[in-house]
Parts: sequence; structure tokens; C-alpha cells
Amino acid sequence: MTTYDFDAPVDRRGTWSVQWDGVADRFGVAGLLPFTISDMDFTSPPEVLAALRRRVDHGVFGYTDWRQDDFRSAVRHWFRSRYDTGIDTDHLVYAPSVLSQLSQLLRMWSEPGDGVVVHTPTYDGFRKAITGLGRELRGVPVGDPAALEAQLARPDSRVLVLCSPHNPTGRVWTEAELTETARLAESYGVAVVSDEIHADFVHRDFVAEGRRHLPWTRFGLGRWALITSATKAFNFPALSGSYGIIGDPDDHAAFVRRMETGEGLASPAVLSLTAHIAAYREGAAWLDALDTYVTGNLRLVEERLTAAFPEIGWRPPGAGYLAWIDLRPLGVGDDALQRELIDRERVAIMPGTTYGCEGFVRLNVGCPRAKAERGVDALVRALERLRVR
Repeated sequence: MTTYDFDAPVDRRGTWSVQWDGVADRFGVAGLLPFTISDMDFTSPPEVLAALRRRVDHGVFGYTDWRQDDFRSAVRHWFRSRYDTGIDTDHLVYAPSVLSQLSQLLRMWSEPGDGVVVHTPTYDGFRKAITGLGRELRGVPVGDPAALEAQLARPDSRVLVLCSPHNPTGRVWTEAELTETARLAESYGVAVVSDEIHADFVHRDFVAEGRRHLPWTRFGLGRWALITSATKAFNFPALSGSYGIIGDPDDHAAFVRRMETGEGLASPAVLSLTAHIAAYREGAAWLDALDTYVTGNLRLVEERLTAAFPEIGWRPPGAGYLAWIDLRPLGVGDDALQRELIDRERVAIMPGTTYGCEGFVRLNVGCPRAKAERGVDALVRALERLRVR
């Protein structure tokens, strides 16, 4: 049985890393220990690295076709083996990122001024894409079906952007919730774009309790698309690649036409295709081992927070390596906390305001345990000092 060393630190400084080298751009101070943007400090699976080396050694990087069966069959294999779900690969599309897919679908299915419904807190990439295209972002709290229906029922609501599992909360939607969401969207004529980039990271102990990710292909009614990528779970976002499944054949053809003509993106990045195929064919054991390790990090966060502030009542999420922490029971101001974290603790932790919610933080623990310990301990110390005041 292969073992993987997730404790080994990897020095990412000086590699143009947004999380490490770009920390001053967001926090105004260089050299902070970052727990920020959602990529991980682990190397990609050795199986993926080996496949990339073989492809690089070939030495020719000409125009490439993503429609070939090596890629399509790898995606089909992953959905069947991971989610017990069959897919029609004739409905696949390809794009540089899930956000580029989202932007193209918003152009197809809405007009400037139309409403786009999202759950709050909201991943900031969604907000930028929606408002940047001149659409009106309409937020509904996670877990509030009445608010969701009220926004979908508005006559100019055109698209629901569903994050499944949800970022930043890590919520895994139930079958009942997804069934009802599909029913409401069809009833009000609202298209659904389901971003499932975090789906591969639903925690195995959570699945063992009967909660698992269910792809939108099982629920899609009317106009819909599922958009996703292996880049999140297998940690190669800089290779730039994503794919989607679009339910309606005419919408599928329109999307491909737009990407290949208006966007000039007929040929994908070959290294991204190579990494996707290797991840889906050979990377499951690595991902399962990583999930166990990251679950340990999240339990560490739970233990430290519960010991210091039991009133928070924080529990690990169902998916992902992002700890979304509600600090409102402590009555600590957002600005004051950020100043403590930056100036005294020298760490960068994302404030909840980035996702439209005051009184929260998002702590990235996709990292070696020693770093995760430093992050949560810094957060606890900062909160303790502020509470004393």
C-alpha cells in the first residue's frame, strides 16, 4: 500500500504563488503566514506528476483536442466510481476554468440587469463574475428554502448559481434539498448552474454517515449545467482547465460554438488534460489519504476552538479544507481581529466580509499539520486578547 507524506513542508515562496507571494496584495503586509486562497500546500499526486513528466519529456506541445476518448472516458470513470452516477460524455464541454464557464453561461442565459440567485455567504468569484457582467446578485441564506423560492419567483430572476458542496461553508446538500431546488427552478423557469468543484472533497467519515455528494445530473430539469474540475481536489489549479456537462443539446452546441469562435478557445492546455486523466484514473488512493489527513486538521481546529471558546460550537464541514467559523458569539469586531492577526500574530486569515458576512473567518487548513496548528493557535490567541479587552 502506498503511503503519502503530507507532513513534509513545501516552500512555495518565490513561485509566484497568490497565497504566499501575493499576500501583501490583499492584506497590505508582506511575509505573513497565509491561510487564505483555496489552494493547498501539498504537492499533487505522484501519479499526476509522473504523467506530466512523461508528457513534458515528449517535447511537443501542439494544438490539442479535448474530445478524445482518453479524457472523456476518464471523466465517465470518475463519476461512476466516485458518485455511482452515469453521464453522457456527448454533453461534455471544456473551458479554462469554472468561472469562465459560469461567465459564458450567464451570457447565454441572462441579460444585463437580470437577477442571478446565489446562496450567502457567497464565494467572491461568483460575486465578481455576476456583477462584472452587469447582472444583479440576489443572495439567499444557506438553508432558507422560503427565501430561495422568493428570489426564484421574481420575474426577472434568470439563473441560480448553486455551489455544491457550498463554498465557504462546506455544506453538502441533501437529496431532498437538491430535489426541491430543481423543482423550484423549473417551476419558475430559472436556469441552474451547479458549480461542483469541491465535490471530490466530501469527507469520507461524512459519507459513512449517509451524506454524500449527488451530482446535479441526477436532478437537472429544464435548462441546467454542471461545471467542475479536478484542479481543486488534486491541487493543480495553475494548469488551468475545467469541464462541464450541459443538459440541453442546443445549449451544449451554443456553448461550444461560443468558446471556439468568440473566445478563440478551441484547443485546451495539454498539461491540464494530462493531469485530469491521471487524477481520475490513478489518483483516488492519494485523494482518500489526503482526505483522512485534512479531516485530522479540521478536528484539530475543532479541539482548539472548543477548548478555548465552547460557546462557538464549531464543527468540521462536510466537505473541503476550509474552516468557516462563526465568531459572532464572542462579540469581536472584524477590523480589530484582522489587526491582531496581521500585526501581532503575523498570519493572514480570510475575513468573512470577503464572502458578504461579518463576524466570520475562513481558515484554510489544506496544509501540513504543523502549519495548521500555527494558524488556529494564532486565531485563538488573538481572540483571547480581544475578549479580555
